Amino acid sequence: MIATRVCIIGAGPGGATAALQLNREEVDCVVVDKAVFPRDKVCGDGLSGKVLTCLQKIDPAIAERLKGAGFKVNSWGVSFAAPNRQLLGIGYRPDFDADNAAHRQTPIGYVCKRWNFDHFLVQELKRCPHVKLFEGKHIIKYELQPDGYLVSDGKGFEVKASLLIIAGGAHAAFTKQVAGIAMEPKHYMAGIRAYYKGVAGMHPRHFIELHFLKNLLPGYFWIFPLPNGEANVGIGMLSEAVHRGKVNLKKELVHIVENDPVFKERFKNATLQGTIEGYGLPLGSKKRRLSGTRFMLVGDAGYLIDPFTGEGIGNAMGSGRLAALQAARAIQANDFSAAGLAKYDMEIERVFGPELRLSTRIQKLVNYPRLFNFFINIGAKNKKVQELLSCMFYEVDLRKKLTKPSFYLQLLFNK
Repeated sequence: MIATRVCIIGAGPGGATAALQLNREEVDCVVVDKAVFPRDKVCGDGLSGKVLTCLQKIDPAIAERLKGAGFKVNSWGVSFAAPNRQLLGIGYRPDFDADNAAHRQTPIGYVCKRWNFDHFLVQELKRCPHVKLFEGKHIIKYELQPDGYLVSDGKGFEVKASLLIIAGGAHAAFTKQVAGIAMEPKHYMAGIRAYYKGVAGMHPRHFIELHFLKNLLPGYFWIFPLPNGEANVGIGMLSEAVHRGKVNLKKELVHIVENDPVFKERFKNATLQGTIEGYGLPLGSKKRRLSGTRFMLVGDAGYLIDPFTGEGIGNAMGSGRLAALQAARAIQANDFSAAGLAKYDMEIERVFGPELRLSTRIQKLVNYPRLFNFFINIGAKNKKVQELLSCMFYEVDLRKKLTKPSFYLQLLFNK
């Protein structure tokens, strides 16, 4: 049996970030993942500005290594397309200026396959003296004991920890069985992903694209640029809408690329690489308790995906870092109680709460195409709206803005 202060279940972005932060705090931890890396993960593959800012806070050297990695495409922002096809381009930094040479040369967002990014993070873990990584171990048993959790794979691999950080993704058994968080179709998104090569008309600054097509509402169609002329192409839609409308998302994707008047031209010389894969996105459109006696949930295991943009990786890493900081405080105070760890929930609310609520409101606008068209039209002309949306990708505390009445006046009247 392995004994440790902190055991992290899952070595994806949320779990890996928690371990990197714990290493900086000089706290020993064990990371366990059922996969052996590198491994594929069905995802949109977008890394917003939150990713780089999070790594810079932990260790600027890691951020520099990511900047220099060759497996990614540099991306400067995101383009939203309303049902009326009006485009709204948002930089990944609030002060982004396409005419500013420094901004053009220093992107803070990227697009890369999870195969490569998650492997990058795992390699960083292997540099850490306070981190022990175990791959190919599927934890299926969780036993709360007076002095900690005993977890095992049922085959002889056991870890005893004072504290668990659960980062096992959207289907983490712990989330449902112990934390009591169940999948709710109105707070869960169904997604499909495909890789195409040779898609035309990509943004010169490699903006990711979210298209809210009239015939696809309340879902959206995305195109994210990748290295080597590839693109991550997919559809996301609330699960309750998929079930209610009996929507076949794979058929919808094929129909769009073959029949939509705009996209059939962009995809006429494109070829599908591999197969179309599906996955689930647990949304942060409902506030939940993400901690309890001797545990904290991070990332997808804590239902923290942005309801409007689908931002998952940045939120997972941000929550992983917050969980690690709380773990260090808990160890210092020798307090692993539910009451003590509730401070993690307070930090999640402080950092992500305003953003997730704003995103949920915008998501609901998609059900009203005329209002959503109006919102995008306003945003295309109003720098304050653009700044607000940019903050959602850059880890800027929105509370200070959203509590000032003057900010709303500027949203309405400032061009």
